[in-house]
Amino acid sequence: MAKLVQLPPKFLPKEWSITNQMRFANAEAQRSRSERLVAESERLVDEIEKTTQKTQKDVNKKLEQRLDDIQFWKKELDNELEDTVNDLEQLLAYKIRLEKALQSCMEPLSIAQQCLVEREKRVGIDLVHDEVERELIKEVEVIQGVVALLQRTLEQITEQIRLSRSAKYFLEKDLKDKFQALKIDNHCRTFTNNTPAIGYASNVVTVQSSVNPIEWEEFSNTNIVKAEKQKNSSVALRTLIDSILSETASDMRKQCDTVNVALKNRVAETKDAKNKLEVHLAKVMDEITSQEKNIESLKKAIADKEGPIKVAQTRLETRTLRPNVELCRDPVQYRLVSEVQEISTNVERLRETLSQAEAELKGLIRNQLSLEEEIQVKENTLYIDEVICMQMREAISINNF
Repeated sequence: MAKLVQLPPKFLPKEWSITNQMRFANAEAQRSRSERLVAESERLVDEIEKTTQKTQKDVNKKLEQRLDDIQFWKKELDNELEDTVNDLEQLLAYKIRLEKALQSCMEPLSIAQQCLVEREKRVGIDLVHDEVERELIKEVEVIQGVVALLQRTLEQITEQIRLSRSAKYFLEKDLKDKFQALKIDNHCRTFTNNTPAIGYASNVVTVQSSVNPIEWEEFSNTNIVKAEKQKNSSVALRTLIDSILSETASDMRKQCDTVNVALKNRVAETKDAKNKLEVHLAKVMDEITSQEKNIESLKKAIADKEGPIKVAQTRLETRTLRPNVELCRDPVQYRLVSEVQEISTNVERLRETLSQAEAELKGLIRNQLSLEEEIQVKENTLYIDEVICMQMREAISINNF
């Protein structure tokens, strides 16, 4: 007996229709969703393209603005750096002026001190604390004060140069960074979507610095403000130095002139005293000659009286030989006795006068030696003041520093 073949179950027409309807509906829904997605994709692509272009354009604009900002601050830094460099050059020039002024004080100081040393070689009464010595001591004090002031000022300008160089360093460092940033951003500005050098880079979207634009501006502004402050300090210091150099030169020149006038006056006084001493010496020498002649005259007068007194005494002695009553005290006898007494008295007076004349001669000779010694003292003083000191002081040249 033949086997029956098992056929797959058959669907009903209704089921067939429903299934077809479902397939149609699913296909229509899928197509509809696909159409919406296509439309949405086209809109999204267009929107993103526009957004990307807008963003890129905005980035380019901000890059231009950033470049303008960098250019602005770079120019400000350039201007300030130029001013700082010029200011430094002036400070260095003023430092050289101060060093030269300080050096130029050494010669006048040495000369003033040497004059004081030389004037200690005066002797006798001429070793006097006169106006010249007082003014020389004052001159030494003035120059030493000027030297101390210039040294302090030199220390100030050295410190100011250090501060200005520090400000210059920070300006240059900031400028170097600005130049590098300008170079980088200028390079970034040249990039386009078709630039061959562009490519993907990882870990670049993170912010690498905590400095914001305000702080960035403040940084450069602070460097400029610091440099400006040092420039103002430098201007004030240079003005002060001009005043110091002018006043110190004036003080030294004034004191130098005062010393020179005092020295000239002292030389004139010494010369006048020396001339008067020479006049008195000449008079004393004349008087010595006159007194020597007077002594010779007195000695001759005394000698001349030896004859008359011998005659008178011989007469008296001879008349004692008269005989007897002839040996009387007659007028001749009285006159002879009177003559002997008179001559003896006169000779004694001459001898006293001679003694006085000899004493006066000794006094005149002592006075002569004293005058000659004093003239030598004055000559020594004149040599020191006029030849040594005045010639040394002619080498002093005090001009405006």
